[in-house]
This record gives sequence, structure tokens and C-alpha cells, in this order.
Amino acid sequence: MNIYLTPALTISIWLTSFALQAAPPVSTGHGGAVATISEPASQAALQILDKGGNAIDAAIAAAATLGVTEPFSCGIGGGGFMLIYSARDQQVISIDHRETAPASVTPRLFLEDNHALPWPDAVPNGIAVGVPGTVLGWQTALERYGTLSLAQLLEPAIQVATQGFNINENFHRINQINEAKFAKFESASQLYLTNGKAHQIGSHFSNPDLANTYQLLADRGARAFYEGELADDIVAAVNTPPVKKGITVLAGDMSHTDLKNYEVRLRQPIHSTYRGYDVYGMPAPSSGGIAIAQALNMLETFDLANMERAQVEHLYLQASNLAFADRNAYVADPEYTDIPVQGLLSKEYAKARAQLMTGSALQQSSAGDPFRYQQDPSWPLRPSHPLGQESLHTTHLAVSDREGNVVAYTFTIEDWGGSGIVVPGRGFLLNNELTDFDFSSPHPNVAEAFKRPRSSMSPTIVLKDQQPAFTIGSPGGSTIITTVLQTMVNHIDLGMSFSEAVNAPRMSQRNGDTTLVEKRSDFTDGEQAKALAANGHTFVETEQIGAANGIIFNQDGTVTAVSESKRHGVGTALVQQQ
Repeated sequence: MNIYLTPALTISIWLTSFALQAAPPVSTGHGGAVATISEPASQAALQILDKGGNAIDAAIAAAATLGVTEPFSCGIGGGGFMLIYSARDQQVISIDHRETAPASVTPRLFLEDNHALPWPDAVPNGIAVGVPGTVLGWQTALERYGTLSLAQLLEPAIQVATQGFNINENFHRINQINEAKFAKFESASQLYLTNGKAHQIGSHFSNPDLANTYQLLADRGARAFYEGELADDIVAAVNTPPVKKGITVLAGDMSHTDLKNYEVRLRQPIHSTYRGYDVYGMPAPSSGGIAIAQALNMLETFDLANMERAQVEHLYLQASNLAFADRNAYVADPEYTDIPVQGLLSKEYAKARAQLMTGSALQQSSAGDPFRYQQDPSWPLRPSHPLGQESLHTTHLAVSDREGNVVAYTFTIEDWGGSGIVVPGRGFLLNNELTDFDFSSPHPNVAEAFKRPRSSMSPTIVLKDQQPAFTIGSPGGSTIITTVLQTMVNHIDLGMSFSEAVNAPRMSQRNGDTTLVEKRSDFTDGEQAKALAANGHTFVETEQIGAANGIIFNQDGTVTAVSESKRHGVGTALVQQQ
């Protein structure tokens, strides 16, 4: 029997078995709010809010629980970007805990006989693993902006990992996709496979090893991840992957010093404006904040409110195409490359680029020259070779509290199932984040020691009159950027409710000859597609794009938490009740 736990119930009476069944994907109320793709994670956040924790506390509790219920997308073996609106300070803060390359890494990391490895072949290896940043990111956020201890926030996740849950269709589907990858490694096979196959829908799954790992972090803090026995096990798993007999993979070269010296970065968020809103996003090495701001700047030059939907969506696709051309050319780790941020965000540069949007559908566009729009004598490296592949799998959550604090948090282990390497005896997957580097040089995003690979993660917080208006984010690799951008256009320019904007059919144009659309929406058979095709757009189908979560702050003082109603097994949005 599936039992729904109301927010009023405390952590101590979580039952021994429950299904990953979604509660309502949209909720409205006057208290704190949370939207995630997992009901246990949303419940964990709400319980922390009910115990007096703030949005930062609740976001970390939800994230830790997602590491149990959504282990193929996120977890402590990866990294992420957290965007916080501090109501007390009336300021937006970004916390970068993206993975870094070990000291041994060179630009030849993914070259074999001077040829770049095919992306799928590069993933299930020790060389793909970056130094994880999630745990130190959580602790940094707590020390600066939280109110509860890490031990208190890990309690819900420990309960879920210990007591387990019944596997639903979505968990099974993603696990099944990873069967071949997990079959390479003893530890992954033991945790996620039964006789070489993904655990069946309805079967009970628990992860006592992860519960013990979380308890270690609760007892000793984040340093226990980066030093000591757990660090020993991480280094061993990377450098001597726990493969099955007869299987060979490429070993990594991560040192204890790489882990011990990992640092979180607090960076100035990207800030832009759009039709009276203040839009805040993640700075580099995320490309999301810059690309979204640039696309919005181009769209702002058009009177979208007086256009038909098909024309608005045509211009959205055009703006996305051009923003990706610049993103691909210029954005990487800002500690390694000179990014023309001022030029890319210039309204004048946007006007110049927008002149290319009025004709028929753009194909592969060339990068513009943002350096002309800032006081900078340097000149960019303009790559001419194709870009590497970027995985579509991560997770995003949104949390707010009664005091007005807001958290938009995207974190990941990169590919579904990451590198496929479960740290033996520890219960979590290691990332394959280094495959986010470009495999061939020259390129601003080529692999280098201690560098952070470029990301598309785009947690976004939008203010109106200096107060939170809404927050939005999504998983989906490079489609994250288009998901966030399209949702904003749907809501602001097309007048959709926030729920309608999140659940509308998605289109993703990333400077290519075709636009990615969702098969689930039957998009290509509809009038919308025909109108866009008349403007020269062609489409390629995929099952789904993104899995967005957001919160909107209504004018009557209520908040509405919004998650997916159809994608990714349906999300869970909850609001505290007075």
C-alpha cells in the first residue's frame, strides 16, 4: 500500500516502505514552498521548513534525498550551482561547487592516437571523473546562509536510504538505460542490477551504504568527504575502477591532494533586465546565465506582445541559435579564459545580433564580436571545430521560505548514471563531468589541471520591484538553457500561467540545422509546427526535454510551487499551510 505522508508528520515516523509516487505537481499557499521531481525530496524540504529551517536548509535536505531517490541524475559524487536570494540582504548570491579537473589532467585527456575518443566511450572510465564539489558546496551554503546543522538536514535522506522505497517506472526506465554501463563495475552491478538487469518496477530498493556515508558526513562534517577513509575510497575507485573480471576501462589519476584542496567559489551572479524584470543567473563556468540574458536582450528588441504565437516562437528559436553561437565560442572557466561578459550582455550588442533574426530560420550561425562592445583590448580564440557532446541528465529544485529567501539549485553527476562507478561500500555514483570539456584543442573549454568544465546549468531567480517574482531551472544538458528561456518567454511574453509555461511543449534550438522537439507532445503534427516550418524550421524528435521546477510569487501574497505534470514521472510541488 502506498502511504502519503503529510507535511505535519515528523521525520521520525517515516514508514519502512513507500513508493516514489508524486504528490500534486502544482500547489499554492502562504508559507514556504518547494518543487522537485521526487515526492520524498519535496517532503524532506517541507519538513525542514516546518521545523523552522530556512530555504537554504530545506534545499540541502531535498538535495540529499534526491541523491537517494534520483541517484542516476545527482548525488554527492558530483557538483552543482546554487543561486540564493537572501531576503535579509536583498541580494542574490551564487555558490559554484562545480567539479574540477585533477592536477594530472592535460588537454590530451580524451585523445587516443591523436584522435578524440567518441563521447560514449569516454564516459565509463576513471579519467572522466572530476573532483566532486557537492558536499563542500552544501556546507559552504549552510555556514553562510543556513540555520540548521548538516546532521539535521541529512536525517530525512538517511531515513529514505535506510528504509527504502518501491521502484517506480521512471527509476526503472533510467536504470534500464544504464544496464550496460553498470554491468562493467562490480559495485554498480551489486547496487542497481539483479542478474544483470535493472531492478523491476515495484521491487523494494534501499541503500544502506549511502545511509552510512551520510551518517559519516553528519557526524564529522564535509571534511570527512575530502580527507580520511572516504577520500581513500574515492581515490581508489577513480584510479583503480572496480571493474568486473575481464572488463577493462581507463583508469584515472586523482590524488588525495586533489580532494583535500578542492575549493568552492562564490561568484558574482549574472544580472540582466527584461521588460521590467531583474534576471539573475549563474556566471561562468556555467554558460546558462550569460546565454539566457543575451537571448532575452535580443528578444527585448521586438514587440512580442503584439505578435502571433508562431512569430514569437520563431524569434525565440532565432535568439537561442545566436546565443548558443556565442556561448560555444566564448564561455568557459573564467579563471582560464577571458570571457567578454560585458560585451555579451550589452544591449547594443543584442540590437546588432537581433538584426539577424528577422529572416527565415537560422542554421549554424557564426559567433559575433562582443569584444567591440566593451573596453577590452584582448581578442577571443574563435574555435572552428565541432563542439563535444553534452549529457542531458541532472536535476533541479526550487525552495522558498516564509521570510522571503529563495534557492534555485541545479546539481548533477553529468550523464545518467555518471561514470557508472559506485564507490565500493559507500553507495554513491561518481560523476563523468570531465567529458563536459571539449576533447580537442584549441578551445577555451579544453581540459586543463584544476579547471572547471563549462556547464549549461541555469538556476534562475527573477525579481520585480526588488522582490522575488519567480524562480525557474531544469535538468537537460545544453537544453537546460532553452528550457529556462522558453519558460520565461511563455510566461512573460505569451501570458501563460506559470504552470502552463512549465508544461507547454518544448523546442530547443542550439545553433544547429534542426530544432529538437518532444515526441510526447505530438508537436510535429500540429499547427504550431506547420507555422514554424513555414519560416524554415525543421525538427528532430526526442522523448522529452528537461524536467523544470519553479516557484512564482503571486501579487496576493501567496506562492505557487510548480513541477512537471507529465515529464520525468511527474514532479511534486508543496507549500506550507498556515
